[in-house]
Amino acid sequence: MRIFWRCVGSWRWWRSLATNSTLAFGIVSGVVQLLLALWPNIEASRIALFLSMVVSALAFGVARAAPRREVSRSLGRPDVTVVVKVGDLFDESSHLIIGFNDTFDTDTSGDLVISRSSVQGQFLARIYSGDTGCLDAELSDALLGVEKKGREARSQKRAGKLTRYPVGSVAVLARGARRYFCSAYGRMGNDLTVSSSVDDLWHSLAKIWRAVEVSGRREPVAMPIIGSEMARIDHADREILIRMILLSFVSRSRERLISKRLTIVVHPNDANQLDMLEMDAFLKVL
Repeated sequence: MRIFWRCVGSWRWWRSLATNSTLAFGIVSGVVQLLLALWPNIEASRIALFLSMVVSALAFGVARAAPRREVSRSLGRPDVTVVVKVGDLFDESSHLIIGFNDTFDTDTSGDLVISRSSVQGQFLARIYSGDTGCLDAELSDALLGVEKKGREARSQKRAGKLTRYPVGSVAVLARGARRYFCSAYGRMGNDLTVSSSVDDLWHSLAKIWRAVEVSGRREPVAMPIIGSEMARIDHADREILIRMILLSFVSRSRERLISKRLTIVVHPNDANQLDMLEMDAFLKVL
């Protein structure tokens, strides 16, 4: 319901309502006039008939302008599809992109370092069944070829991992046929808060697409809205972040095919902060 009221406040919703209602009214009135011309002796209240036509047209307009939970666009060149949808990221059957910080912390105990409700916390719980040791071991193996940026002292960082990697580093994990692209797009401060910036995110996206190109076999990939919430890119709302992700992906895909399908999954709790009509309009101009 909150999604509906957000869309009602959008000029695109009103324009869509007006356009579709006018179209429907024109079609209905044309049909009625034809029926009256063929059967002029039909007994019907002209006022009731007119009101029925108006109500039918408005109902059609509202139905057509109703907010959707998914919008998509297929691009001819390159031959890829981009999708923005409301749902559960871990219900997707594709490869997944998961946001991490530059120390690749995984500890969710007490929600001190990593929140259990975050995408990263859900990744640990639902893909690794809460086995932190297994996830840490696989991350370490995946990062063997990545140059370390430095190491914090335990006296400075009271919890979590101490080794830092460059922002933008990607650890590619494999579980069966699926790949998980773990991207360090933010910096974990010694106060255990994560921060990032638009520049960090743009740089990290380029690294993600390169990893997907190398290891993703051009198969579909899905991701959350990285950069929101815990990363504290406060001056960029979710719509701006989605546009950044899409622009980065399409721009890179113009150079070389990365994946046949990119899906950006919006958590249901965040859906009211997103105008899907605006997203649909943006996809049309990509």
